[in-house]
Amino acid sequence: MKNAIKVVTENRKARHDYFIEEVIEAGIVLQGTEVKSLRAGRVNLKDSYATIDNGEVFLHNAHISEYEYGNRNNHDPLRSRKLLLHREEIQKLIGRTRDKGYTLIPLKIYFRNGKAKVELALAKGKRQYDKRQAIAERDARRKIDQTLKERYVNTRG
Repeated sequence: MKNAIKVVTENRKARHDYFIEEVIEAGIVLQGTEVKSLRAGRVNLKDSYATIDNGEVFLHNAHISEYEYGNRNNHDPLRSRKLLLHREEIQKLIGRTRDKGYTLIPLKIYFRNGKAKVELALAKGKRQYDKRQAIAERDARRKIDQTLKERYVNTRG
């Protein structure tokens, strides 16, 4: 099975709170107990973000719960974790995040061929009226789909 992907968690709120400009896949440096917790699905990306310090990218506020069968060498759930990107990608991100309003947000964590990966998004924050407009558009689309479905069922039945 080539390129097998198993999604562990998604940050669904990110697409509500941000305009996603670009998506990048990054590796993540983990300790052994963190990998076991990830495989068990015990991770939360809410309010997490990435920063660039001295040419390296770090993931902050990603909560990976302690491994329940771990011993006293268990990891700190909220520690900052290094993300693995190519130097050219980091340079491009440095240039883009210097622009006003851009930030790095993790969208999901998954395993690809046994290696943990993070899907990072270069995003710009939405204003409150943007969020309301997106909700209104989604509701209108849902109502249209529902009406079309009702018409289709009525014509067949």
